[in-house]
Amino acid sequence: MSADSKKNCEGETRRGFMQMFAASLGVFGGAMAAWPLVNSLNPAKDTMALSSVEVDIADIPVGSSKTIMWRGKPVFIRHRTEKEISMANAVDVKSLTDKQSDDERVQRPEWLVAVGVCTHLGCIPQGQKPTENRGEYGGWFCSCHGSEYDTSGRIRKGPAPKNLVVPPYKFVSDTTIKIG
Repeated sequence: MSADSKKNCEGETRRGFMQMFAASLGVFGGAMAAWPLVNSLNPAKDTMALSSVEVDIADIPVGSSKTIMWRGKPVFIRHRTEKEISMANAVDVKSLTDKQSDDERVQRPEWLVAVGVCTHLGCIPQGQKPTENRGEYGGWFCSCHGSEYDTSGRIRKGPAPKNLVVPPYKFVSDTTIKIG
């Protein structure tokens, strides 16, 4: 092999190495620049810390409600009266926009647990306090656009397309609910 062809082979090898090194460095730099963007799409640490919450319901008298925060959203817990339970069960499911029976929405008839966010535009409906407007159906009333929910959190009137969402929950004991 002549000196010129040996020099030419070394140059091509060195050039190939430098191109591969530059490309690898570019890919690594791009990944490092994209990492903060991708990481920002993850839920915040305070939200993840609240992925499940235990709630003491012993202090909620019959006919009253309690609002707690779960995953950054209000959750309504209502200790329903016999009248509210019978009103919820008396509804013809076929007449509802979002067809769900009361039995599908509760684990125990006296307790309703629902995310307190209107399914129309994300407002917080009124009706947690006894002095607030609960609408024609005795549940919750979203004054922003007039959506009315019954005592089972089902949409009965107004522009909301769905019932109030029932979060995953279970009774840990007779006086404690774990949400999430």
